[in-house]
Amino acid sequence: MATAAMPVNAFINKPQPTDADLATALGPAKVVWDRFLGELAQESGVTVHEWKSYSPKSGWALSAKRKSRTIVWLAPAEGCFTVAFILGDRAVQAARQSKLPKQIMSALDAAPKYPEGTGLRLRVASTRTLGALKTLAAIKLAN
Repeated sequence: MATAAMPVNAFINKPQPTDADLATALGPAKVVWDRFLGELAQESGVTVHEWKSYSPKSGWALSAKRKSRTIVWLAPAEGCFTVAFILGDRAVQAARQSKLPKQIMSALDAAPKYPEGTGLRLRVASTRTLGALKTLAAIKLAN
């Protein structure tokens, strides 16, 4: 789960990806993508998924929501994907008090601050990171 160089979106200047397109781009990471979204839906009620592209040059990202509240963004890349959380001040404090891995805490320390919150972005390629991602989602939901 490196954070220094975020991967390039696999769907820049392309149409909205189909499930087959996503599987081709993500490769083995497609299992992680599906499992993360499935577990968020089952455990936290994050069941609304919406593809968005703000410009052809930015590519496509999937927002995962509970009702109308966005919890996390997933952006597909080649062989991996990026997750992005926008965390308010209370969520950042809760994350700092949780037992998240050092890599995530370092990424949180380095994350840019926006008016709407702290923008935490993480590269995901394996299931080893799912526990931490679900913890971040739970923190976001609670705060």
